[in-house]
Amino acid sequence: MAAACSSSDSEEAVVMPAPQVPSAPTPSNAYLALGDSYTIGQGVAEKERWPVYLANALEQGGIKVGEPRIIARTGWTTADLLYAVKSANLTKNYGLISLMIGVNNQFQGRSLEEFRGQFRELLTISKELAQRNARNVLVLTIPDWGATPFATGSDRAKISEQIQKFNEVIKTEAQAAGSTVIDVYDLSLLVKDAPNLLAPDGLHYSGLMHQRWAERAYPEARKILQD
Repeated sequence: MAAACSSSDSEEAVVMPAPQVPSAPTPSNAYLALGDSYTIGQGVAEKERWPVYLANALEQGGIKVGEPRIIARTGWTTADLLYAVKSANLTKNYGLISLMIGVNNQFQGRSLEEFRGQFRELLTISKELAQRNARNVLVLTIPDWGATPFATGSDRAKISEQIQKFNEVIKTEAQAAGSTVIDVYDLSLLVKDAPNLLAPDGLHYSGLMHQRWAERAYPEARKILQD
């Protein structure tokens, strides 16, 4: 397995620019994206990763965050991401950090309590890296891979139930930390009727889905960087 609250009016108002490499960031606006295969964009071109879509949209709106630094890999759990972040010798001057992690904890049968502790630690580290401001951290929920063709023959109801429990931990911990949650769970269910939102492997998501995630994150990301 490889890894996985804005209004609809805000989403509809966002027009994603054509994928391209963003220009250099404005000082203190640099963007760090942390996660797993959903952040690294397993199955899509680099320019179609949702953090790149988001950076381009922000630039189009007059906010230069530059090309996102992405620390993510297919298959990573919270433990893997923690190790990678701690080993990366990062600065503490990111204007925006996104965190999207947890699907592999669910897939591997890792416990919710283990996830809670490690996720809480990731939030703490993210706050420190985001100019010591938890409000600069955007947290995305886990998509439901139980709705994908890859889950054929599996207990889809159980998968969905477990992912929703992980997402409740994500929402609770992120809100307690003072970070904003972008809920993309409902978007992942659209693949049942829209196969063009899926990557060729039938598990991960296409550039079109990555674009939807970026559209949903955009209003809050813009608000963070304008404050």
